[in-house]
Amino acid sequence: MPALATGAGHEPGLYELLAALPSQLQPHVSSPEDNTFLQDMFGERSLHSLIKIHERLQHYEETKPVPVLDNAASLAHNLCEELEGRPGSGEIRELLKLLSKPHVKSLLTIHDMVALKSYDPELPPLPDDLDDDEDSVKIIRLVKNKEPLGATIMRDDHTGAILVARIMRGGAADRSGLIHAGDELKEVNGIPTDDKKPEEIIRILAQSQGAITFKVVPGTKAETPTKEPKVFVKALFDYDPKEDSAIPCKEAGLAFKKGSILHIMSQDDATWWQAKIEGDASPRAGLVPSKQFQERRFAMRRPVATLQFHRASSKRSSGFRRSFRLSRRDKKKTNKSMYESKKSEMYDMADVPTYEEVTQYRRPSGAKHRLVVLIGPTGVGLAEMKRKLLICDPQHFGVPIPHTSRPKKSQESDGVEYHFISKSLFEADIHNNKFIEYGEYKGNYYGTSLDSLRSVVSKNKVCLFDVQPHVIKHLRTAEFKPFVVFVKPPSVERLRDTRKNAKILTGKDDKGSTKLFTEEDFEEMVITAQSMESQYGHLFEKVIVNDDLTAAFGELRLALKKIEAETHWVPVSWTHS
Repeated sequence: MPALATGAGHEPGLYELLAALPSQLQPHVSSPEDNTFLQDMFGERSLHSLIKIHERLQHYEETKPVPVLDNAASLAHNLCEELEGRPGSGEIRELLKLLSKPHVKSLLTIHDMVALKSYDPELPPLPDDLDDDEDSVKIIRLVKNKEPLGATIMRDDHTGAILVARIMRGGAADRSGLIHAGDELKEVNGIPTDDKKPEEIIRILAQSQGAITFKVVPGTKAETPTKEPKVFVKALFDYDPKEDSAIPCKEAGLAFKKGSILHIMSQDDATWWQAKIEGDASPRAGLVPSKQFQERRFAMRRPVATLQFHRASSKRSSGFRRSFRLSRRDKKKTNKSMYESKKSEMYDMADVPTYEEVTQYRRPSGAKHRLVVLIGPTGVGLAEMKRKLLICDPQHFGVPIPHTSRPKKSQESDGVEYHFISKSLFEADIHNNKFIEYGEYKGNYYGTSLDSLRSVVSKNKVCLFDVQPHVIKHLRTAEFKPFVVFVKPPSVERLRDTRKNAKILTGKDDKGSTKLFTEEDFEEMVITAQSMESQYGHLFEKVIVNDDLTAAFGELRLALKKIEAETHWVPVSWTHS
C-alpha cells in the first residue's frame, strides 16, 4: 500500500489514517458490495467521534497535564454561598441553579478525586470503645448490590458468639477475600450482634443495599486455599431448599430438577456441598445436600416406598412390557415372569439415586455407536418405532437376534428369527452369565445374549434394544454407553381418542394374535408408565410422549442424530479405562 501523504514533519494521526483507508483499499476490493460495506463502516460518524476522542486523550497524556486545582467542589460551594446573599440577576440565578444540580456536584467531586488521585475507598474510623484485648478486630466494608452476600452464619452453642459458618464460592464475600469461615461477627452496620439471633442478622443483611460495614474478630483457624478439581454431577432427584427443614440457610440453597448438571464448587462440608447449575451466569454457588447425606435421607424413606411399589406391582404384574409378549390367558396359567434378570428388582430398589458424576463426551469419528435402549409399557408403540427406524435406514440401525431352546420351525432360519440352541447349552450360557435377560415359556428358554448386542454394534450399526426397566443398570457400562429412551403414553382420554381402532398383540410368538385395546388396557398402560418413571426415571435420558406416532418417531430420530454428532454428559466411568 502506498504511503499516505502527510503534513511536513509529522506522522499521520489515527483519524487521518481512518479517513484515507477507503480510497487506499479501493483497488484491492473486488465487488461493489464489499466497497459499499467498507465505505459505510469507515464513514460511520460514531466511529469518527471515538477516534477523535482517542486522539485528544492521547494528546493530553503525552503533554502530562496537571490539574489547575483540586478543590473544584468546595470552590463551587463557596461561590454558591457568596452569591446567595446578593441581589440576583438572571445570570446569577442560572449559575446557582446549574451548580446546585446533583450531577454537576458529582462531576466536580469526581474531578477533585482524580486531581488528588484519591482512588482508594474511605473506610469508617475505628470505634473509640475498643477493648485493649481487641487488637485483632477487623472493620470490613463490602458493597452488596441485589445479590446475596454469599455467607451463612450460626451461633456457637458454648460461647453464644455469632460465627461465619461458611463462605459461598463465587459470592460477594468470597470475591472480597476479607471474610472467612470461623470469623466472629460483632457488629453489622453499627448494630451489635450479641443479643441477636442468626435469623435477625440475616434479615438485616437481606434488607441492606450498597455498602455494609462489618466488625469481626478473625477466626483462629488459618485457612489454606485449596484448588479443588472440577467435579460435575447429574442430579437424579428434584430438590427445593424451601421445602428442606434440615438446610442451615434456605436463602443460600440451590434448587434444581432431576437431570440438572451441577458443578460442585466445594465438598469441604460433609453434609452440605456448594454447587452451581452448569451454564448459569451467576458466579455464586448455593448449598445442596451432599451425596452421603441425601443417601441417608432417601434410605430412611425407602422401606415405605418399596412396600408401596410391591403392593402396586402385585396388582398389575402383567403391566410391565415384555420383549416377548404374553396373552392374558397365558399369564393366568403361570406365575413365572417372562424374563428374569441376573439380579432381582429388589436389588435395584436398594440403589439410592442421588448424584452421578459425569463428564462431557462426544463420539469420536469411527467409534462404535451407543446402544439405544427403549423402555415403555405394553401397547405404547415401541415395536412400531423400531420398525420405522429399521425401514428408514436398515444400513444404520439393527436389532439383536434372540436365542431360544425350542425346535426350529420349517419356515424359520437359524440366525434370522432366532439363534436356535439346545436346552443344555442355553442353561450353560445362563450359568456363565451370557444373557442380559432370559426366561422360560412352555418349557422352552428365550433370551437375549450380550454377544447378540455386540454383534450388531460391531457392524458399525446402532443397536436398538427394548427391555424391562430393571435391566438398564446392567447395560450401563463403558462398553455399551446406553442412551435410554422412555416412551410414555398420553392420558387415558387421549388414548381413547387416538387408539379407538388400534390393536394390541396378545400372542407370544412371531405370529401372535391381536385384539382391540380395552379400557383396562389404557388404564394399565398409563399406570405402568407412571410406575416405571417413578422407579427408574433417573436413568432415562430422553422421554417421549407417544400421542402421535409420526411426531413421536420424528422426535426419536432427531434425538438419535444428536447423540451421534453432539457433545453430551455421560457417567465419568464410561470414559475412563
